[in-house]
Amino acid sequence: MNTQDILAITLDALDDLKAQNVQAFDTTALTSLFERVIICNGTSNRQTRALANHVREKIKDAGGEVLSIEGEETGEWVLVDMGAVVAHIMQPTIRDYYRLEELWGITPVDASVKKPAAKKTAAKRAPAKKTDDTEAEPAKKIAIKKIAAKVATKVASKVAAVKKPAAKKVASKKATT
Repeated sequence: MNTQDILAITLDALDDLKAQNVQAFDTTALTSLFERVIICNGTSNRQTRALANHVREKIKDAGGEVLSIEGEETGEWVLVDMGAVVAHIMQPTIRDYYRLEELWGITPVDASVKKPAAKKTAAKRAPAKKTDDTEAEPAKKIAIKKIAAKVATKVASKVAAVKKPAAKKVASKKATT
């Protein structure tokens, strides 16, 4: 199954259960881990979990594979990893806080599969002002780095790595006098 098929099936599944503010982005210029990112809202924890489950079912019915789903326990932010496509299904407050569009949103992809989606333009937010040069990075940047590290770790664990031979320990003998 190619990337366009996975993208179309996922967008169709999200539309079936009324996902809100669906956006898709081409990430080939940003990372080699995946080709597309979908970001959307669910209105409740129950809906975000249902959206993720519906995406999983539709992909499997079409003969595709869902590598993993993260965040189903709480339902605030559910990540569905389908290899070439990663879907972030989030609560509106979580989406507003993390603003993943700023991280992945350089190249938008047409997210209209069944019908054209109404595009909403978000007002630009003013960057956070630092009060002190010694202040740590803003929480948003730290959170994004953690998410990126988690995704990279997840993908790295899926890829077969070449094992290095274990170094032999040399026992040192003490000279007895």
